[in-house]
Amino acid sequence: MSQILAIVTLDKDQVAGGAPIFAVATKEEQQKVSFTLEKILDANAHDLKNGNIILVKHN
Repeated sequence: MSQILAIVTLDKDQVAGGAPIFAVATKEEQQKVSFTLEKILDANAHDLKNGNIILVKHN
């Protein structure tokens, strides 16, 4: 089973839920934050192509 550990979004009004949400201003900042969190959390980043990237821990 997989678990969503975080969401990095360009539009914080578009997301909600139990995972931490990181709102960023630009696509470049989104990529940088996602890459950093991916390493810290030992997770995989998945771009949903709607302004949101989710960080998922696959078991």
